[in-house]
Amino acid sequence: MNLNAPATREEIVALYQNPILDLVYRAATVHRVHHDPRQVQVCTLLSIKTGGCPENCSYCSQSAHFDTGLERQDLLSLDAVREAAERAAAAGSTRFCMGAAWRQVRDGVEFDRVLDMVRTVAATGMEVCCTLGMLNADQAQRLREAGLHAYNHNLDTGEDYYPEIVSTRTYRDRLETLGHVGRAGISVCCGGILGMGEIPHLKRSPPVRVQRVEQGARAPRQAAMRKEEQ
Repeated sequence: MNLNAPATREEIVALYQNPILDLVYRAATVHRVHHDPRQVQVCTLLSIKTGGCPENCSYCSQSAHFDTGLERQDLLSLDAVREAAERAAAAGSTRFCMGAAWRQVRDGVEFDRVLDMVRTVAATGMEVCCTLGMLNADQAQRLREAGLHAYNHNLDTGEDYYPEIVSTRTYRDRLETLGHVGRAGISVCCGGILGMGEIPHLKRSPPVRVQRVEQGARAPRQAAMRKEEQ
């Protein structure tokens, strides 16, 4: 597969159908080219607002559309996040990621608190990452100015198959947020999930193209997680 050219449908299907350990080996080989294989980055993930999300993502236990037994939790206090960040830094983490089960960021008291959280975590010396749902250009810029290093915003699946996985937003909505994040100078962490029934659709869909978000000389790196089919 030529990484500098759009992948064909046949190449994507062939990659998809590789045994999982072959994929792990290939990924490790690429990793060794670019990184010291004896080192890993230790990251800590904290849910700062749990459950009750209005989106209907079919794979997510945080969605208010499904009865998953998850206990809802309002946005954490700044002190609670500070304590968690200090424990993480003391334990050796170099990145701290905060996730909120929101459809999108809304200006106001809660977003102002998140900005304070970003400043507080950044003051520990760790990289700061957030996943807060969709946001606009101004919100992305404010996060960057507060010290945000990376923003996680997944595309989940292919554009044509997207309505089968979630109907409360569009694929274009996700791309717009990725554009805002990239143009604000924030590192983009973007992935998807395989194993949600997309392979029959993939075989008859148009050739797959890697979507690039214009952000100077950089483009978002897309990662994929294999999800075992039940």
